[in-house]
Amino acid sequence: MHRRLTRQRGVAVVTAMLLTTLAISIVASLFWQQQVQVRSMENQRLQSQTKWIQRGALDWASVILRVNNNSNYTSLDQVWATPLAETRLDQYIERERIQGENFDASLSGQVLDATARYNLNNLAKGGIVEKSQVEVMRSLLTNLRLEARLAVPIAEFVAAGQQLAPVPENTDPTTVVRPRRSGAPMRLERVDDLLMVPGLKPESVERLRPFVIVLPSSNTDVNVNTASPEVLAAVLPGSSMSEANSLIAQRQRTPWIDVPNFKLTWKGGVEGVEPRITAKSTYFLVQSRIRLDRAALDAESLVQVGGSNLINPGSVNVIWTRQN
Repeated sequence: MHRRLTRQRGVAVVTAMLLTTLAISIVASLFWQQQVQVRSMENQRLQSQTKWIQRGALDWASVILRVNNNSNYTSLDQVWATPLAETRLDQYIERERIQGENFDASLSGQVLDATARYNLNNLAKGGIVEKSQVEVMRSLLTNLRLEARLAVPIAEFVAAGQQLAPVPENTDPTTVVRPRRSGAPMRLERVDDLLMVPGLKPESVERLRPFVIVLPSSNTDVNVNTASPEVLAAVLPGSSMSEANSLIAQRQRTPWIDVPNFKLTWKGGVEGVEPRITAKSTYFLVQSRIRLDRAALDAESLVQVGGSNLINPGSVNVIWTRQN
C-alpha cells in the first residue's frame, strides 16, 4: 500500500512538472510571437520613414533643379552638381527611443546629368535602326575598349523592341494607341536589358553602365558641358579621345553657353554629319542613400526638368524611381 502511494505521488510530481514545462513553453512562445510582431512593426515603421526621407530628398533635388533651369546652360560647376555628404538626421526625426539605444539616421546623395550619357534609344526610331547613331555606338565601344562589332546587334535589339503593330485600314493613326508588334522582343527599359543582346557579356554591360542610359525619347542630345571624354569623343564625329580630353580641360575653365559657342572652340566635325549635342540638360538622375537604425534604402530617380512642358516650363517630372 505504501509503495502504491509512493508511485502515485511520483506520477503526480512528473505530471505537474510536465504541465509546468508545457505552460512555460506556451508563455515563452507567446512572448516570442509578440516580440516578432513588435519587431516587424518597428521594421515597417523604419521602412516607411526611409521612404518619406527619400521623398523629401527628391523634393529637395527638384527645387535645386528648378532653380538651375533658369540658367541658359547646364554645367558641372553649378549647385546641382555638388554631392550631399552624409548628413545626420537624428535631430529631425521624431521617434521614441529606448534608453541606451544607438540610433543612427543619415542621408547622402547626388544629382547626375542623365544627358551626359549616351541614350541607347537614339539607336533606333520607330523600330528602324539609325545608321548614323550606330557609328556613334561603335565609337563609344571602341573608346571603352570593347568590341565595336557589338554596335549592330545592340541597335537591332533596340529597334526590335520599338516595333509597333500595324494600324488597321480606314483608321486615323493619330487616334490609335498602337501596341508592340506580336512576337517582338521586349522594349529596352534599363541598361541591364542589354544582357539579352547576343554576344554581349555581363562584364561588357558593367563597363558600359556609367556611359549609357535609357531615356524615354529616341532623339536626345548629349550635353558637351557634362559628358565624359569617352562619350564626347563618340558623339563628335571625327574626334579622338585626346581631343575630347582637351575640350574637357577647356570647359573646366569656361563652360559653353550654347552649341554655337562650343563649335567655335571645337572647330572639327565631318561634313554632312551634325552631332546630337546640347549645352543644356533636361534629364537628371537623383541618387540618395538613407540609413535609419536597422533600415537602409538606396534609391535612384530619373527626372525631367522643363522640356516640352509649355504650361509650366520649370516643372520637374519624376519618370521612374528604383529602390533597393
